[in-house]
Formats: sequence, C-alpha cells, structure tokens
Amino acid sequence: MATINDVARLAGVSPTTAKRALREPELLHPDTLKKVQDAVRTLHYEPDQRAGALRGGQSRTVGLIVASIVEPFFAELARCIGRTLHAAGYSLILSENEYSSERDLDELKLMYGQRVSAMIVRPGYGEKSRDHLLRLRERGVYIVEVDYHLPDAPFDYITLDHRGSIRMAVNYLRDLGHTRIAALGTYHPLIHPELRSRTFPEAMHALGLTVPETYQRVMLLNEDTAYDLTRHLMTLPTPPTALLALNGTQAAGAYRALRELGLRPPQDVSLLTVDNYSWTALVDPPISVIEQPVERMGTEAARLVIRALEEGPGDQPTQLELPGRLIRRGSCAAPTTRSISTL
Repeated sequence: MATINDVARLAGVSPTTAKRALREPELLHPDTLKKVQDAVRTLHYEPDQRAGALRGGQSRTVGLIVASIVEPFFAELARCIGRTLHAAGYSLILSENEYSSERDLDELKLMYGQRVSAMIVRPGYGEKSRDHLLRLRERGVYIVEVDYHLPDAPFDYITLDHRGSIRMAVNYLRDLGHTRIAALGTYHPLIHPELRSRTFPEAMHALGLTVPETYQRVMLLNEDTAYDLTRHLMTLPTPPTALLALNGTQAAGAYRALRELGLRPPQDVSLLTVDNYSWTALVDPPISVIEQPVERMGTEAARLVIRALEEGPGDQPTQLELPGRLIRRGSCAAPTTRSISTL
C-alpha cells in the first residue's frame, strides 16, 4: 500500500507538505495542492485511520457488538446504526458475542485496541464483561446498551419495552380464549436472565393462569432449541393451545416443528412471536407478531453516541424502553375443539 512518503515523492514535495494537503489544504498554494492530489489519485493512497487513532488516542470509529450477526433483528439494527453514524462522519466496527458475557469480554478488549471512541453493546448474559465495561467508561469510552440492559449498570440504554410487550401478547391470547399458553423459554437468573421469559409467568399469574412445569425449559432463544421444545410441547398429553415465541428466530423453529408434526396454526395451535421478520408475512397462514421498533432503536442509539462524542454525555443516564406493536394476522384464533382436545 502507498504511504504518505510515496505521495510526497511523486508530487515532489516534503512529507510534511503532503500531510498538510490532506489535513489543511487551504494553507497550500493551489499548484502545490494539485500536485499532491494528483499523486494521491495515481497511487490510490488512503490515510491510515487506525494509525491516526493510535497517535491521537481516539478516533471517529464506533464499535458495535450484537448478540448474533445472523439474526435479522441485529442485522437491521446494525444497518440503521451504521447509516446514522456514517451520515455524521463516523465509521463502524461490527462484532458479535453470541449472548455470552465471556465472549463479550474478548470482543470489548479487541475493539478497545482499535481505539474506538464509543461502543454500542448488546451485552451477553452473565457478569464477566461488566467490570471491563465500567473500566472502559472510566477511560472515556462512551457506552450505550441496546436490546438488553445489565441490571443496575450506569450506562445509557435503548430497549424494547419487554415487559409491556409480553403482557400485551399474553393478554391478546387470553382474550382469544386461551388458558394453556406456553412461552418458548423459561427465565433463569444465570443461564437466561432476560425480561421476556421473566415476565411471561408474571403476566399469566396476573390473569389467574398458571404455567405447567411440563411447559417450562431453560434454554437459549434460537431456532434449534425452539424446534425441540415445540415438538416436546405438542406431543404432551395436554399440549398448549397457544405458543409464544420470544423472538423471530424461535418462531422459525416452532413453525418448522409444527409442519413436521402435521399441525397447522391456528386450527391446531395458535402461534404468536416477538419480531416482525419478513418471512412471517409470507407463510400460510401469516404469523401474528409483536413488532419491535428496530429502526428507531438503531437510530436513537447512534444519535446518543454522536451527541455524547460531540457534546459530552448527559448528567443522567438516558433510559428508553420503546413499545412493541401487535400485528394481528392469521396464526392466532380462539381455541378450537381440536386444539383443546389432547393429541
């Protein structure tokens, strides 16, 4: 790769003059500036932004750590964040932690080595990365959490209103007449400490409903575990009449399991999911969803970063919990005689 010295040599100027042409072009004579610009184009020279960051101690680069780069929610979130940052002159480095705070810690260390000025983090489950996040904050790296907030952490955060969304889902299914409702995942304070599975039994109890032990399983929220749990639930002596997938990836696993079992929503079982993934509107019947405001979440997270870097962080943490939106489609209906009966 061409260096600034190569540019200076081709333009017939000193390296200092070549650098000034890039940083303060208004200070150079037009003829000298043109020589340097012609050399830059000829050599396809690009400034080493990382080297500049190492010298200056910071950069216009922001780190983003999501839980999974293959999940559509995080892909859309990253795109919205990247677009907003790019429009303001910032670049983005993307990584994933696979929902693990241990992997989170490794990625945080790598990103700090790139001298990022801020980090947007979907924290992994567990406590192994918390202290490091706090140290980064003390070193001047701005931190904002998205999708999941570490309990009692002092960072700004933007999430779905997880509690409100799950209550909305349970109330909707109960209003349809369902009493045997199963969520695809059970809360655990260490393995799976997130608010959707934690809220589900609370929302059920508030309506006078219970969650049988046979419906409960602690697991990560992915397609394969949802597939396995759905097959288990729907072959119980008393299966649920409604399934609540806690994210769109789970919904894909549940839908696949139902098809393999020869069961069809909503005649045999109602299916409702958090996340309005594109496929949910294309299958027959289309899947009812609780839509997350992912575009707003990404845009607001990027704006918090820009404001913190250009104006300084606020005196009080910004805590945004954005409401979900129920979209009724064809996969949910009142329990039928067939779904109420045992299989």
